[in-house]
Amino acid sequence: MLYAILCYNVEDVVGSWSQEEEDEVMGKLMTVQEGLAREGRLGPVARLLPTTAATTLRKNGDAPLVIDGPFAETKEQLLGFYVIEAASLDEALDTARDLAQANPGTGSYEIRPIMLFRPGSGLT
Repeated sequence: MLYAILCYNVEDVVGSWSQEEEDEVMGKLMTVQEGLAREGRLGPVARLLPTTAATTLRKNGDAPLVIDGPFAETKEQLLGFYVIEAASLDEALDTARDLAQANPGTGSYEIRPIMLFRPGSGLT
């Protein structure tokens, strides 16, 4: 089954990392990604631009409202995601634990089964 692992953290904290801290975290995350890739379990991975670049379309009856910014009801922001292949929720949780260990500080990882996956046309 495919699982999405949604990566939440405090954007201001992550954005304040020095280049050395950024490189260290990204190196640790790359180690996890390389292992998943070798096992044939890694799907798309994305690191999102800051929430200041976000736009929200809020459903509002027949006239959806478009708002600058993320306007999520959370103290943490969605910073990126992974799509992985896992035989069970336990295996997906193990992967999320590896990602959490590679990424210091607070934050959370939401693990959600994927009902429908269309890989797209190879956009980069």
